[in-house]
Amino acid sequence: MNRAAAKHLIERYFRQLTEGCGNGDCTNEFCASCCDFQPLDNNSAAAKALELFKINAKLCNPHPSKKETDAAQSDSCEHENTHLDGKMSNADLFPLKEDFSDVHYLTENTVCMILSSCEEKGDYSALVRIIGRIFSNAEALMKCFRKDEPNATENHDSFKPTDADKHEKQKSEEMGASSAAASPDEGANEMFDPCEVTVDICAVRRVYDRLLNIDQVEAALVNAIIFLTPNMELDLEYLDVYETNPDYLNIFIIVLENSNLHSPEYLEVALPQFCKAMSKLPVTALARLSKLWSMYGLQHTRRMMETFQQLITFTVISNEYDSENLINDDETVVAATQCLKVAFYASLQGGIVDVEHNDEDEEDTEVDEITLHELLGEEQLYKKGPRVDPLEKELGVRSIDGIKPLIPFEDFINESVNEVVEMDKDFTFFKVNAETKFSFQSCPFILNVITKSQGLYYDNRIRMYSERRLTALYSMVQGQQPNPYLKLKVRRDHIIDDALVRLEMISMENPSDLKKQLFVEFEGEQGVDEGGVSKEFFQLVLEEIFNPDIGMFTYDDETKLFWFNSSSLENEAQYTLVGLVLGLAIYNNCILDVHFPMVVYRKLMGKKGTFLDLSDSHPVLYQSLKELLDFTGNVEEDMMLTFQISHKDLFGSPVLYDLKEQGDQIPVTKENRQEFVDLYTEYILNKSVERQFKAFKKGFLMVTNESPLKYLFRPEEVELLICGSRKLDFEALEKTTEYDGGYSKDSQIIKDFWETIHSFGEEQKRLFLQFTTGTDRAPVGGLGKLKMIIAKNGSDTDRLPTSHTCFNALLLPEYSSKEKLRERLLKAITYAKGFGML
Repeated sequence: MNRAAAKHLIERYFRQLTEGCGNGDCTNEFCASCCDFQPLDNNSAAAKALELFKINAKLCNPHPSKKETDAAQSDSCEHENTHLDGKMSNADLFPLKEDFSDVHYLTENTVCMILSSCEEKGDYSALVRIIGRIFSNAEALMKCFRKDEPNATENHDSFKPTDADKHEKQKSEEMGASSAAASPDEGANEMFDPCEVTVDICAVRRVYDRLLNIDQVEAALVNAIIFLTPNMELDLEYLDVYETNPDYLNIFIIVLENSNLHSPEYLEVALPQFCKAMSKLPVTALARLSKLWSMYGLQHTRRMMETFQQLITFTVISNEYDSENLINDDETVVAATQCLKVAFYASLQGGIVDVEHNDEDEEDTEVDEITLHELLGEEQLYKKGPRVDPLEKELGVRSIDGIKPLIPFEDFINESVNEVVEMDKDFTFFKVNAETKFSFQSCPFILNVITKSQGLYYDNRIRMYSERRLTALYSMVQGQQPNPYLKLKVRRDHIIDDALVRLEMISMENPSDLKKQLFVEFEGEQGVDEGGVSKEFFQLVLEEIFNPDIGMFTYDDETKLFWFNSSSLENEAQYTLVGLVLGLAIYNNCILDVHFPMVVYRKLMGKKGTFLDLSDSHPVLYQSLKELLDFTGNVEEDMMLTFQISHKDLFGSPVLYDLKEQGDQIPVTKENRQEFVDLYTEYILNKSVERQFKAFKKGFLMVTNESPLKYLFRPEEVELLICGSRKLDFEALEKTTEYDGGYSKDSQIIKDFWETIHSFGEEQKRLFLQFTTGTDRAPVGGLGKLKMIIAKNGSDTDRLPTSHTCFNALLLPEYSSKEKLRERLLKAITYAKGFGML
């Protein structure tokens, strides 16, 4: 059928639906003259006419009294609505009023028709008016661009979906199907299925592509959002509109598809107001939005993230904050951060995520002193258990579950926020006023590890001071000498035995003492522990525990990492001690020289080891199993593997283990090789070391169970907290070093000193750092965060330089030459050990 004939038939259907055939006794259900017919507005009639045309529905012949009227109308409109080329115009299809006042919501076809009409006239004022009217009205915008609207884009060449659109839609559908299949909560909460949203997102994007090229329309959109959002905010806060109509979410979906939201026109007023309204959405709505965004793919999810990040940065640099004017009180920053959280979880879900393999066997280390905290009115500050983010709980996915998110975790960190946030105040909001005041620690993804470590430091220190108060209170009641510290007196030659006995007694008799500040004393030495003695204590304990001769851990020469020895003869108390040491190091802000694969920190945070974790813990085994999975030949005949594996014990003797019952009788085939790999991984990373790791984790949790550590930090950040950074930037250290006793940065010996340090090799630099600070690692944030002091210690002498590791202070005599300085310094850092009075 040619276009002219199709046009004629569609026009007849439209007139039949709007005017009828004129026969009062008509029985055609698709005719306005039928007594049972429900009247339609022009938009609905136009859509219905297209539908009737496609199914070749019954078409009435005009009643004799109607023929003359139709003929007259046809003559009067012929020149007005017919193109010279015989093609049907938009007005033929959608005969709306001249000013479009009868358009109450938008569809892709309606926008196309209005846009074409405006282009023909060269005047976009009608389009601007209708965009302003619809986008400023929540009820109207909610009904726009519905999936159930008939799509007539085949009649508008300019609005045909591109190949990219089709590919994206197909990809979204596939991702949606896989997400739905993988989600364990789908049956429990059907609202989560993003496929249930009624907006045709592809149509919205095509409409925006056309509209955003018109300057007048851009201005109309900005003004409409400014007018729209205050009413939305009130609706959500006081009327619970989402609960009564879940399609209210459509408004946010449509507005956020605007790719220009990050532009200056929106950043001033429109976007801040919109974010405030969005932050008022209930958690169930935010979860639906996050799941929907997770299906968009990298490009669109990143645009969402960058939109909110840009608003946050723009607001921060446009204002000044201090201890009186806190960034936590800036409504725009707070709302945008809460919106950024939706994008963060979308990035998690859209990437590679592992919501399984969770270790639920957490140790219950509940202690009784919390009742005294309650008596002192401090129950909020010391309440038990890790926090759970409501959106995280609703979605059933945590930060630790993200193996490879769509957008790297680092991209969600906003440095402008980290520069101005007052962590002491933020910590108080986080622990005490969480219901009334916003804390950035409730959105830890936006904070860098340096800022988060400050929050953890405040938590640890306040807990230490509280333990001192409790000790003093108990001592007053019981008439005993107060002991406000966790005191360890150890002998260098028996450091493991002494530490183990003391810590084991404390953990059994009064575990709360582990929350006190650590105070170490080496028997026969006179050093006072202001931090430096503790550092050496940790170092000596770890040196002995990780000694291969003891056999608690195995060492891989290739990765230079330690792993738990599944055949170790040591008792569980030794592993508990290692866990305690790691926990105490975090609690007392000390850096340790430990070398574990990342899977250890993931397991400490509550996950189980998986196949991907083998890549850094057991790289050779990982490569072998990967080759097995990728093998294209006959697995059974070529590999000749069974479900029985072999590994070596403590003495190097082979040990056989059946992954399944009678595993030596079950060959590995192409069909069951994935099961073989999963069971092999489960054995190596979890089952074989279950006894050792459980004791290790028990010790770690004795110290950190009440800490926000698990909530704030990802596994790689926990490693950085414990081990510090291996990257040593001595240029940054030089810039932040302070001088005392008559030295300054311009003193000749100071210039010689830094030239000498910069000329050292990597190992010599680490020895110097160990000598001065008690550790050869940089703290979180790098050496620039280390406040080192160089103090004058007399005039030229043969004495060696000395140090106060507690205060990161180097006592340097004013040597007469650069050569003597180098020789004395090298001797000091190479042979120094122990503490004594200076």
